[in-house]
Amino acid sequence: MIRSRILIIGVILVFAVFALRLINIQLIDKRYTLDAANNAQRIEKIYAPRGIMRDRNGVVLATNQIAYDVEVISSRLSNLDTARLAEVLQEPLSSVRKQLIKARTQAPYRPYAILRGLMIKDYAALQEKVSIFEGVSMRKRTFRKYPQAYGGNVMGYVGEVNDYIIKSHPEYDLGDYLGISGIESSYEKELRGEDGRRYIVVDNRNRDVGSFANGEYDMQPVMGAELKLTIDAKLQALGEELMRGKRGSIVAIEPSTGEILALISAPSYDPNALVGRYRSRNYTILYRDSINKPLYDRAILAEYPPGSPFKILNALIGLQEGVVTNETQYTCIDGFHFGSLHVGCHCKAGTLDLRGSISKSCNNYHCQILKKVLEKYPSASQGIDSWHRHIKSFGMGDYLGVDLPTGRKGFVPDGSYFNKVYQSDRWRAPTVISLAIGQGELAVTPIQLANMVAAVANRGWWIRPHVVRAIDGKAITDEQYTKVNKTTIDPQYFDVIIGGMSDVFESGTARASRLEGLMMAGKTGTAQNPHGQDHSIFTSFAPLNKPKIAIAIIVENGYWGSRWAAPIASLMMESYLHDSISRPDLYRRMVEGSLTGEYQINSVQTALPPY
Repeated sequence: MIRSRILIIGVILVFAVFALRLINIQLIDKRYTLDAANNAQRIEKIYAPRGIMRDRNGVVLATNQIAYDVEVISSRLSNLDTARLAEVLQEPLSSVRKQLIKARTQAPYRPYAILRGLMIKDYAALQEKVSIFEGVSMRKRTFRKYPQAYGGNVMGYVGEVNDYIIKSHPEYDLGDYLGISGIESSYEKELRGEDGRRYIVVDNRNRDVGSFANGEYDMQPVMGAELKLTIDAKLQALGEELMRGKRGSIVAIEPSTGEILALISAPSYDPNALVGRYRSRNYTILYRDSINKPLYDRAILAEYPPGSPFKILNALIGLQEGVVTNETQYTCIDGFHFGSLHVGCHCKAGTLDLRGSISKSCNNYHCQILKKVLEKYPSASQGIDSWHRHIKSFGMGDYLGVDLPTGRKGFVPDGSYFNKVYQSDRWRAPTVISLAIGQGELAVTPIQLANMVAAVANRGWWIRPHVVRAIDGKAITDEQYTKVNKTTIDPQYFDVIIGGMSDVFESGTARASRLEGLMMAGKTGTAQNPHGQDHSIFTSFAPLNKPKIAIAIIVENGYWGSRWAAPIASLMMESYLHDSISRPDLYRRMVEGSLTGEYQINSVQTALPPY
């Protein structure tokens, strides 16, 4: 009797489990409903709009626009007039045929885009013409739009994924887009958003019949995060304008935060050129321009000898190492002399103290400093190691870790490097004396140079430079962009050096760029260039006591620092701090001035067809 009851109860429980499972499958769990309908439906991806980018003041720098793809379903193209389709699309017949082959091999039963990025004006002209081809349709999606025609090297661009990218990023599908360079790449995860899904019922010829279950199972896309950048749009635009007709870069940083205010690489390009149906054509033109290299971000990739601005660090190291004081004097007679070695100098200032050596940019004085630093130690190799340690503390000779997807380390030699070069450690200070004036083996990137002057403005500390300020309204909290990095130089040694940098504007090499009413500190430089005319370099910050902007400018083949780089820096700082420019003649001279003759080409700006 008891066994019978147990058996009956067991059977009832089994049936109850099956019944509950069936109810779950039929009424609750959507996965099974969708699986059952798979043979009679098509899943269409709804692309998520990328997140918007705004500058530090709210100006929109990157947004989205409606665009259209021309799609085909290969299984329905049996009677396609390919030549006629190519004529309607205004695309080469060979290109259309190539895309149709891809569609047939990669997606024979689902839509495949054979032409991407048609803007609204193209859509209006093609909509009716395309509809006459069975199996060919147009689908709406979003593409990038850059309301300001500048900052291409900062914001970067997006591109369609390929098989190679999908291997390392399996979360993407063919037809998806991802950031390739700039912020679009380094913040791809935040900007991408989440794609949606639309379930569409199809008939036995794979033609759309309507929405499955009235759209009950559709998923709406989620837009990517909004980024607030550190960039000042007005300053960025001014910098690109001032660098027209020139090659080089400008990097401006807010010293107290490490926020990058402007990041200019010249020549640049309109980021809208790499959006839409002509993206591939324009990219090819830009990429093949091996003379101007508009896609090459000089601000973070180009490496230059720092020239005379490096004397700022050389002097600080001399003070820290105790080999000079503020009152130490040297007399310059046509430069530094040591036996047959001669490093020339154009300061013609006679006897100088430390402050004067900065304002007059005396080569002899700084060669004497480096010689004394190296001779303080038992060997020059040990001395250069100490020197190397100080330089590295300013962020030179290593990756700064900027929140952009690329960059270069530059190069700061140490004792082991020279021991290898000279095959012993018996070399002496005069052997490497050109390091004192920012020449020799030294190489820095413009952003490293800007970070160096920001650290000087802060009297010995810096925060890692970065271009994103907030994500979806929340300030960045990543420690690497908030941590204070201290240099090896004690704060009390900076005042005399900053005084000398102020004298550069008041009575020194940049006095022609002085601005009444704004106390600025700067250092001109001329970096030797084995491939042509010397580079014009300038580093600066302002105001003097509570710095709000630090800037480094390199104008390739620009002769000397006071000719191009210093005036451009002065105009940039005035515009940022005063929100205006009071020297129209200087502004006009910088904008209209061109170095194309030095570059031996007709135009620095790459010419693109209409897009």
